Amino acid sequence: MDLRKLKTLIDLVAESDIAELEVTEGESKVRIVKSSAMPQNQMVMMQPQGMQPQYHAAPAPAAAPAAAPAPAVAAEPTGHIVKSPMVGTFYRSSAPGSAAYVEVGAVVKEGDTLCIIEAMKLLNEIDADKSGTITQILVENGQPVEFGQPLFVIG
Repeated sequence: MDLRKLKTLIDLVAESDIAELEVTEGESKVRIVKSSAMPQNQMVMMQPQGMQPQYHAAPAPAAAPAAAPAPAVAAEPTGHIVKSPMVGTFYRSSAPGSAAYVEVGAVVKEGDTLCIIEAMKLLNEIDADKSGTITQILVENGQPVEFGQPLFVIG
């Protein structure tokens, strides 16, 4: 199958409601699949074993929209930063509707519970590793957190 026929088939699939087209010509087989994520087509040409390797071709995608300007980098918080010791879900209180363990302006002592991180259905209390005043809470209740992600700033 020549390249002009392949391009014609790709254009036909792109302009129609067809999601997939497979054409067999002799021992050659061509399958064109319309991608659902982007307006891009994929073409795979298969040869019988022992012949030439498979060819993969895809037309260039439509021009991508201009990238949004990069947001200004937030200033690094000053004070002692309490970081997440694990991956999980951050909770400010022990149960929905309960009072939060700490609020901004609360005075904490080393060992006081600051929050809970749920990981694999286990609730892990995160304790203050330094005494001081909570100056910032950097994570929203119910938000997923990563290992080492800053959670609180103690001043």
